Amino acid sequence: MIHPKVLLREAIYYAPRGEARLQLLGSIIAQNFLSHEDKLIGLIGDSGSGKSLLIRGMFPGLNLTNDDEGVYRRPLPLIEDYERGRFYEYIYHLDVRFELAFYPIYLIAEAILKALEEDRKIVCEHFELIYSYIKRNADLLIGVGEEVIVARPNIFGPLPEEIVAIVFPSLSYRLQAHTAEDLTGMILEDHGYLRYIEGHSDVKHGFVIRLKEKLQVDISDLEREVKNYIEKGVEVSYLDRQHIKIGERIIPCTGPRLHVKNTRDIKEFYLYPDFIFDKEEEDYLLVGFVDKLEYDKIVNKLKERGR
Repeated sequence: MIHPKVLLREAIYYAPRGEARLQLLGSIIAQNFLSHEDKLIGLIGDSGSGKSLLIRGMFPGLNLTNDDEGVYRRPLPLIEDYERGRFYEYIYHLDVRFELAFYPIYLIAEAILKALEEDRKIVCEHFELIYSYIKRNADLLIGVGEEVIVARPNIFGPLPEEIVAIVFPSLSYRLQAHTAEDLTGMILEDHGYLRYIEGHSDVKHGFVIRLKEKLQVDISDLEREVKNYIEKGVEVSYLDRQHIKIGERIIPCTGPRLHVKNTRDIKEFYLYPDFIFDKEEEDYLLVGFVDKLEYDKIVNKLKERGR
């Protein structure tokens, strides 16, 4: 078996929107790229991007200092053990952005460096905020935006600010696409087609709904209905871990925090004008986009293939 440190320069995945799919991706990253020698794992991504869920998949059983309901462990175990002069845990988790409300950044940096010196592992969210203070890059650096970037930095990079420049702007497309996907599913349900939805997949700046069979529905009419919801400016809000609200309507959702706050925040919306048959999976794809450039790319690509 080849050591993961030898193989990895950079890997890129679509960032799935459901809780289970994010945790599954975390476990895949751990199995394929995490080495027992990795002591500092840095995660970069805006709030709500799914970093904590990815960590749960990578490190099952790890006590996170924050959870998806916004509950935080106090005091921070890493700082508490540092001040005691003894580290009782083998692996520590912290969210730097949150902890800056309670501790000076130099103290957080000192605690991280001391724990690493004592051969402990650190899983650090918002790593970009602490990097210049510890003057040490992560052994494994993970950025979460529209895509999940997994990198093993060396003297040539990538640096945390390079990952920031990619994942922070791209998260907006992920939030828009997920909300547009739920709007599309809601309208399909209204037309009695919910039972035909088999699953979901991903495409850049968009979404894919997998269908058991080709629906007898005019896609241009469906696109128009979704755009009507977008133009109305309907509020989108988190309800619980399995549901969101679009206006007053409750919608099942496996990634309830990954949405825009108002349907008007979806800047563009297009549905590919035909159902695409996937020969390998033997199902039909309804493909939507929240970016005209990506929509045009797919249209042109499929035209070249004669589809």
